[in-house]
Amino acid sequence: MPRQVDSDSKLISRARSLAPVVGERARECEALRRVPDQTIEDFHQAGLFRAIQPKRIGGGQVPFPVYFKMCAEIARGCASSAWVLTNLASHHWMLTYWPVEAQDEVWGGSPDVLIASGLAFPCGKANKVAGGYKLTGKWPFSSGVDASTWNMLGGIVATDEGEKPDQRLFLVPSDNYNIIDDWDASGLKGSGSKSVACEDVFVPVHRTVALKDIVAGEAPGLVANPGSLFRLPFFAMFPYVVGMVALGAAKGALETYTNWNKHRVSRYTGAKISELAPIQMRLADASGSAEAAERMFLHRCYEVTSMVEAGKQLGLEKRAEYRRDGAFATKLCVRSVDILFEGSGGNALYSENAMQRHFRDVHAAAGHFALAWDVSATIYGQIHLGLPFKGNL
Repeated sequence: MPRQVDSDSKLISRARSLAPVVGERARECEALRRVPDQTIEDFHQAGLFRAIQPKRIGGGQVPFPVYFKMCAEIARGCASSAWVLTNLASHHWMLTYWPVEAQDEVWGGSPDVLIASGLAFPCGKANKVAGGYKLTGKWPFSSGVDASTWNMLGGIVATDEGEKPDQRLFLVPSDNYNIIDDWDASGLKGSGSKSVACEDVFVPVHRTVALKDIVAGEAPGLVANPGSLFRLPFFAMFPYVVGMVALGAAKGALETYTNWNKHRVSRYTGAKISELAPIQMRLADASGSAEAAERMFLHRCYEVTSMVEAGKQLGLEKRAEYRRDGAFATKLCVRSVDILFEGSGGNALYSENAMQRHFRDVHAAAGHFALAWDVSATIYGQIHLGLPFKGNL
């Protein structure tokens, strides 16, 4: 029987309760290089995967800020687990773009189904054939793919010379692609972000959606999903889908640093660490950065929700602001963890100390294309200086 998702506050409360649980499993998660099966089941039982799935399927369809807070709570305990949670949960949100036939095909099997992704469009090449497309490619960073039975793969359809490239997303079942066990990373080590590959796989037309239709808010599946949640601007909001993991890692680092230093004594001087002014100052500086990041993230999440509910559209300049703020808030999260790590001494290097994991994870999260400051800052600068912008936003 499909699990029903409960109210907004219950989802956040359950995530907060699970944070220390996944934290205890964090070293196991890293050793496996994927999220443990028990954690996947815990997320299912708590209804977290289906937080932003349409209510018509029995999902939560909670406001975007609730989803953000929920995933940030999990990241306090284990950023790798939160990375998989936020990605797989967001794919229930994204599936609403596909034709209703595809939605029914996927959710009809089970509304608890998990869907991975490979969104690097140049990595996939497709050709039109009768009834659909033939897709070939190899996509990196398919987070949580081991637990998933479908995958959203980006590709570029071959067009005649002079025609605009047709970028599309293709929905492919797991028996049509191969998982390549190549995820051996320093940060987000337990996210299982392996590569996937397929060759000449037939994808029927109803299992594809054009990127231009998503950007324009004209995706065919939206007719069945009228809620404002599904009208949020996709590219402008994507930094907030993954940025919550950086925020959670920063909060986890603050908890680790505070609890660790309360009763610690220097091995060399015998001084109580908590009485040292630099330790106190680092805690204040790092917590200020993390809180500023959280306010920036949540301000935009609440603002866009209100705007879309009021029927307002976000222009290109406003969307660029959202990309900028998502990336800048992530910079603040990285700064917060760096301040703490630099003041933690050699003990922070030990595997049993969670500080080194928070340090590795926040830097890995910040490396995501949607959170990369150089990319987001350039987009903002180009648009606000009146230069031509040819990307998707």
